[in-house]
Amino acid sequence: MFYWIYDLPTWTVAFLFAFVFIGVSWLGAVFVRPVLRLLLHKEPDLNNAVGNVLSFFSVPYGLLLGMLAVATFQALSTADQSAENEASSLASLYRDVSSYPNPPRSELQDALREYTRYVIEEAWPLQRKGIIPAGGTERVTAIQAKLMAFEPQTRGQEVLHAEALRQFNSFVSARRMRLYSVEGGIPAIMWYTVVAGALVSLIFIWMLNLRFITHLLLGGLTAFALASMICLTALMDNPFRGELSVSPDAFQLVYDSLMKK
Repeated sequence: MFYWIYDLPTWTVAFLFAFVFIGVSWLGAVFVRPVLRLLLHKEPDLNNAVGNVLSFFSVPYGLLLGMLAVATFQALSTADQSAENEASSLASLYRDVSSYPNPPRSELQDALREYTRYVIEEAWPLQRKGIIPAGGTERVTAIQAKLMAFEPQTRGQEVLHAEALRQFNSFVSARRMRLYSVEGGIPAIMWYTVVAGALVSLIFIWMLNLRFITHLLLGGLTAFALASMICLTALMDNPFRGELSVSPDAFQLVYDSLMKK
């Protein structure tokens, strides 16, 4: 949800989150707080009661925000590691097939080079839109067919071919993990829970019997803290979107240092 935030600079998204949360807090202090005071003005020791309930509510809600932040960071790290593993296996495979005799050597080198350029120039822009790129499957199948067609003639070629097949399997496994991460993210129902919890927190603040300026300060600080945590989680939620996303730098490095003619 709210995928449009990934098209904006990180500082702009952070400012928007803070502006919206603080704005809601202050608008509530102006318009909702007087209504709550009318409903609750006869309640004895209101601040203590609200404080106790707020303390109880803050524990599970804070744990939820913390776990979501950790989960999104781990998902981002896993996606980044998958991309690096794929690029590393691709480089190792390229080095292995470079020792093949021609014509299989040139054919496999060209196929691996073309796949790497595809990932950088076509697959990654699609991933940034949340689309799983489909064009890589036929390229991987073609590489596999060329590998399987090679028949080793010596014991050295047999060992080399076995290592190339092992690197190919590692490459395919890492590629699959990368593709699985493209549509990853926190379920919408959990985002609704997060937003509802933030609103409940602000309502508790509006219930307190405090001076107006204290309400603005306390509510603003609470809203800013909530905005910061939720914004950070949202920016990391989709590993291949936004400025905090996984980049194709690992593939670009392999291409520039090893494959580029």
